[in-house]
Amino acid sequence: MFTFTVLIIKELLINEFGVKNNLIICSANYFLKINYFCPQNLDKIFMNSNIEQLYTIAKKKSRKIIGLMSGTSMDGLDVALCTFEGSGSDTNIELTHFETVPYTEDIKDKIQRIFAKQTIDFQHLTLLNEWIGLLHGEMVLQCLESWKLEKEDIDIVASHGQTVFHAPKHQHGFDEFPNATLQIGDGDHVAVKTGIITLSDFRQKHIAAGGEGAPLAVYGDYLIFSQKGENRIMLNMGGIGNFTYLPSSCDANKVFVTDTGTGNTIMDAYCRKHFDIPYDIDAKIALQGTVNQALLSALKNHYFFKLSFPKTTGPEVFNLEYLENAQQQSGTWTISNPDVMATLNRFSAESIAEAIQKSMDKSKKFVVYASGGGAHNLLLMATLKELLANCTFKLTDELGINSDAKEAVLFATLANEALCGGKTNFGDRKGVPSVSMGKICFPK
Repeated sequence: MFTFTVLIIKELLINEFGVKNNLIICSANYFLKINYFCPQNLDKIFMNSNIEQLYTIAKKKSRKIIGLMSGTSMDGLDVALCTFEGSGSDTNIELTHFETVPYTEDIKDKIQRIFAKQTIDFQHLTLLNEWIGLLHGEMVLQCLESWKLEKEDIDIVASHGQTVFHAPKHQHGFDEFPNATLQIGDGDHVAVKTGIITLSDFRQKHIAAGGEGAPLAVYGDYLIFSQKGENRIMLNMGGIGNFTYLPSSCDANKVFVTDTGTGNTIMDAYCRKHFDIPYDIDAKIALQGTVNQALLSALKNHYFFKLSFPKTTGPEVFNLEYLENAQQQSGTWTISNPDVMATLNRFSAESIAEAIQKSMDKSKKFVVYASGGGAHNLLLMATLKELLANCTFKLTDELGINSDAKEAVLFATLANEALCGGKTNFGDRKGVPSVSMGKICFPK
């Protein structure tokens, strides 16, 4: 073993340091003696340059990480540049730049062809996986140019990708198969396109460790937003609604997270179909209508709302077909479009409020910090305030994080934890495994 090691070191000394002739053996022996007491030096010499770069980034006092998020609304790619110091409960974060790069109708159409559908063109899915990765990489470069930054200024890209199918076990119903979810937009393509190390595919570790792959918000919410002395509900209303309960004690073992059901997904789909607009701007359509109680009752009559917490779902369940079934059950085919929108809005509000009420101690005061597209829906927010009268409502903007950027910031936080954290213990509970998430993709 000694001879073999000396031969390796001889080659290193000749090739890397120019040591020649009779100095080789002497230098090699000296090298071994030094590194016997300093093995980390020997490790570094044999370290792949990619791993060395990752190691260097993890040791930095501060790291610049770009978080990427494209949700079920598919309005565009959220790009959040965050500066991190520390990790775990000592995480300090500054959101330095944020932009939503809009998706064109062509991009949306390409994704919609395979989005939340059981029967698809498999070749299109395969091609889209690579194409979305390249697209997101190009969008990152566009943002860097507009922010007057170079790729060398960025340490890591944290890419969520585009969810195209979410299938928790309670939803797919096959005993022999586990929870499952699929995000496309290959991380290697993002890394090579941008020239920046990329962490991606975060949800798979969560599932492998016993979770459902969602909601992941709990990890970022706890590390960034926990505050001694204040019970907080971090409510995110994207296509699907979810919330994280953050106890005033900051005890990670008491943190709670779950999906609530539909947020904006059915409302947005209805607007696209009947009004040719992406969503109900300022709830103008819903405000013109009246809630139909028969339809509302039918919408709420689904097994999902009877499941115990935590639980997850997606547009695979909450879609226009779901609405049509409810209209058939309730005999409400002929009500006006504004009445349907008013009822859908109330449905989202009630399902969110009822989930929060089931989870909270009514003797305690709570502050709800809202984020996501639903936070801009005036009627939805007004109804939530009415239903949760014992709660104070604010936006995450008041905590220093743009409410529209919150999910992109989450994935940047997960990447920071994967690099230099991973020590927070959330206990041994369903839905919140104490794991580091994200696969590493090198640009070279």
